[in-house]
Amino acid sequence: MSNLQRIRRQQILREAEGYLDLISVFGDRMPCRPDARDKLARRALATLDRIENPGGMKAQILFLRGQALRLMERYIEAVPLLREAAEIEPQNVQIRLALAWCYKRCRRLDLAIQTLEEALEAEPDRAILHYNLACYWSLAGNVKLAVTYLAQALELDADYRNRIATEPDFDPIRHHPHFQMLMGVSV
Repeated sequence: MSNLQRIRRQQILREAEGYLDLISVFGDRMPCRPDARDKLARRALATLDRIENPGGMKAQILFLRGQALRLMERYIEAVPLLREAAEIEPQNVQIRLALAWCYKRCRRLDLAIQTLEEALEAEPDRAILHYNLACYWSLAGNVKLAVTYLAQALELDADYRNRIATEPDFDPIRHHPHFQMLMGVSV
């Protein structure tokens, strides 16, 4: 592959990333309207279709395709793409976070938890992994593991404390004494 082809492939990847960034640029404060979100995600997918030879970028392309589908809330379709990307790059935590997100929404908490526990092997000090595991274990009804992972997330990044009060994933355990005790300690 020539240098020019590599540069062109990088440009196409950046273009697709740009469309996906536009969807989530304001996060939850100002979410993108579903029609605009889907239009941008479809444009990202069409942009990725222009890559003829993925070369060493196959995992990144699969990840971006999975992200586009995830953002369109087409979680079941996103899972195989994200799973393949994770197989190619098992140490890539971003891929595993997206995959776990989709598993959760496909009602496969077991696979979401497994995916994030595997991600912890690569980056044990990533607070987001511990926080999400706390959420998933809460939804699974395991107070002990939820509180353990949440305590670790707060130890790694105290800013996660600001999310707890409005996090619906903690509703199943919010009134449990262990959860209350952790909140009393970390407030």
